[in-house]
Amino acid sequence: MTQDARDQEQPSSDHSGENQAGNTRQDTAGQSEIGGNEDLAAAFLRDTEVVEEAVEDGKKVRRKGIYLLPNLFTTSALFSGFFAVVAGINGDFTAAAVAIFIAMVLDGLDGRVARMTNTQSAFGAEYDSLADMISFGMAPALVAFTWILQDIGKTGWVVAFLYVACAALRLARFNVQIGSVDKKWFIGLPSPSAAALVAASVWTFHSFDADAFGFKLLMLVVVAAAGVLMVSNIRYYSFKDLDFKKPVPFVVLLAVVLGFVMISVEPSVMLLLLFGAYVLSGPVLAVMRKAKPKS
Repeated sequence: MTQDARDQEQPSSDHSGENQAGNTRQDTAGQSEIGGNEDLAAAFLRDTEVVEEAVEDGKKVRRKGIYLLPNLFTTSALFSGFFAVVAGINGDFTAAAVAIFIAMVLDGLDGRVARMTNTQSAFGAEYDSLADMISFGMAPALVAFTWILQDIGKTGWVVAFLYVACAALRLARFNVQIGSVDKKWFIGLPSPSAAALVAASVWTFHSFDADAFGFKLLMLVVVAAAGVLMVSNIRYYSFKDLDFKKPVPFVVLLAVVLGFVMISVEPSVMLLLLFGAYVLSGPVLAVMRKAKPKS
């Protein structure tokens, strides 16, 4: 091969080497980019992971992650409470009241689901308490305020805030008293029952277009009383000692069916009567215990 031929082929070889080197650099850069994204995702998951101490088989262990099923119920209850606030602001007070009752049902399910599936956790308990503050603290107060309490002026929003503050205090006290009080009784009116009383009152009176000044004062008293009863020391029956696995007389099931029928006829009125009776049961039983002669 002549020198001229070798000189003509040499640049082609040099370009081939450069192309190979360029491709290698591009592949390396691509792998680095992918590796960087993977590292970033792993770091994000690591930094946002929930880690809590739990007792398993008598030993303390560090557990990562959260249980999905019970927290889905809690999230649904939180959504219902938020929806109640939005519906109240938009003037749809019937939907707002119904959303609060739906939040009550979901709140009652999350704890039972956690116990049935053995998925209790400290994270779930704290999350449930925060969701309750929205669904049974903020939502009822704001719905009542946007419907009728705002017409009373400063007194209206002060009473609404009183209810919110009492709900927060009630939930905080309940959290620190877990395991130290008789499970048969609640100390103070439970926040879901207080929210149900306020929601049922708004639902009923709004359905009857009750906007007279007397109803405004009545709602003022209802909201204030519900708030004060939450932080009182009055005991309320918790129904936690009921055993649903035991056989019951046939008449009990018949009474339950009749109860559902009555509620379906006029839901707002019947729910107001039902929860109104429960709210009054605490003070009535307290007076009866005081009046009962000591042996």
